[in-house]
Amino acid sequence: MSAAPIVPGTRRRLVVVGSGIAGLYAALLAADAGADVVLLSKGQLCESNTWYAQGGISAVLDEPTPGDTVAAHIADTLQAGAGHCNEEAVRLMCTEARRDIAGLERFGVVFDPGTDGGPALGLEAAHSAPRILHAGGDATGAKVAAALIRAVLARQAGGSLALHTGAHATALRQTDGHVNGVQFLQDGRTLTLRGDAVLLATGGAGQLFAQTTNPVVATADGLALAVRSGAAVSDLEFFQFHPTCLVPGAGTPGPGTARGLDQDPLLISEAVRGEGAVLVDGNGKRFMRAYHPGAELAPRDVVSRSIALHLAKLGDPNGHVYLDARVIEQAKGPGFLAMRFPTLTQRTLDAGIDWTRELVPVAPAAHYWMGGVLTDLHGRTTVPGLYAAGEVACTGVQGANRLASNSLLEGLVFGRRAVEHFLSPDVPGWGAPAGAPPLAGSAAGGLPLTLASGAPEGAEDGSALGATSAGAGAGFDALGGSRPSNFGGGSEPFSREALRRLMTAKAGVLRSGELLREAGDTLGRWAAVVRPGTVAPAADARLHEDRNLLLAAQLLVAAAQERQESLGAHYRSDCPEDASGIREEFDTTYPNRPKVSVLHD
Repeated sequence: MSAAPIVPGTRRRLVVVGSGIAGLYAALLAADAGADVVLLSKGQLCESNTWYAQGGISAVLDEPTPGDTVAAHIADTLQAGAGHCNEEAVRLMCTEARRDIAGLERFGVVFDPGTDGGPALGLEAAHSAPRILHAGGDATGAKVAAALIRAVLARQAGGSLALHTGAHATALRQTDGHVNGVQFLQDGRTLTLRGDAVLLATGGAGQLFAQTTNPVVATADGLALAVRSGAAVSDLEFFQFHPTCLVPGAGTPGPGTARGLDQDPLLISEAVRGEGAVLVDGNGKRFMRAYHPGAELAPRDVVSRSIALHLAKLGDPNGHVYLDARVIEQAKGPGFLAMRFPTLTQRTLDAGIDWTRELVPVAPAAHYWMGGVLTDLHGRTTVPGLYAAGEVACTGVQGANRLASNSLLEGLVFGRRAVEHFLSPDVPGWGAPAGAPPLAGSAAGGLPLTLASGAPEGAEDGSALGATSAGAGAGFDALGGSRPSNFGGGSEPFSREALRRLMTAKAGVLRSGELLREAGDTLGRWAAVVRPGTVAPAADARLHEDRNLLLAAQLLVAAAQERQESLGAHYRSDCPEDASGIREEFDTTYPNRPKVSVLHD
């Protein structure tokens, strides 16, 4: 890291909330540079979106694939983002990528080797060249996370980092508008951890929707914490749905192959389509070429939307299509799928499907939120003392649609940059991210770090936190917005399951003004009855998650209503002509655009 280590006697404390790639990497960098680091994880360290990531990490290395350049990576990212990216942030991330790949290797991450002695580089959708690094094939996220977790545990054992698992953050502590701590639930107690700054790395909110690739911990906690502390958010209408998620309970067509599936949704990596798998409907017809010249290798939002539109045209909008991976085995030889995708091969077998001989039923599932807490290039939010990195943040890198395998990279680059800013010997004034309102206050000062009797190291009893977390029940008002017009009444029962069904039906892959209005009305009635701002600090963690999901749903729907045109992952069926990348009519003879060969993988 470029920042100088903190001078002994002046150690600042950084509280990192979240144990995905951004949180683990940032905590390690800060601890190794001499900061006083406390890492909070809502569950166990392995419970994160990172752990389930299959596709890999995109980066142009010192010795890239012949013909690949950082400029090409930048161009691919900007194109996938539908013209909505922060170009400066994209340029920074793509340029600095190799630095953080080296950083991962220093912490014990081993990437799959290629035939030339360097790392193997794979191709994924909408990339113009193979530049995707994998670790353990399709288990990249788990391999990377496991290495970082081992490094964290080693530093905990050595006393250079404090770790609290089962610690559910419920509020941010503020003094004079500056974030200087976190309130959290642990073992039935409400505790407060003080620090000079807080880095939110809490991931996304896939649990907003009925089908998701995210684990159960993805409940918008960090977004809600930031909003209730007064932080600005951006681009919340852009939620990426992964197009190929295995559908539980679906059967495969054809004699002797129908069966039920009794398991959670399973993401079928984009890399499978990169190797040559195709999508077919229930009639066995390949359909993607009718919607986009890139066919199965089109950007994710296009593939998801194409599936939804195709199902609607077939009169089965809630149905599913099929991924045919058999063609890969036919082209590359028996055993290739098991060698290239060992985890997926086992998981599909566990679901009762031999994908070397059978079709895999798939449908779009909530995968990644491009929007989030607005930050600048140093991970700073609009609230002094509060950083954000990873999926919870909106750096502007992802734009209206994330390019495959850029998510882990973004968490690395901006997690590191947040730490570098925090470690700066003379922390500059806390400026506002571009497009945000002017900030009041300045950068970190830091409270005395106290330890209450009986509390974990660095934490104190939180019963007296009171109103130090500004805007705890502010909801829309925290963003300067307005409540729904019918916010004051209604009795429709709220449940997490009802919320997820509502969001899938009315604010999912396909949206319209009418559907969004209906969603907003229902969410407003629920918020009036449930009154999420009144959840007691010591309440069950699930109640805190429910109020966070409800707030996130209101914010997403409001953003989707405000953007009346289609753009990227935000598709309005009442304004379809503005959506890039979808052909309006079927054209089965439309040629498939040539892609860079996947034989480099």
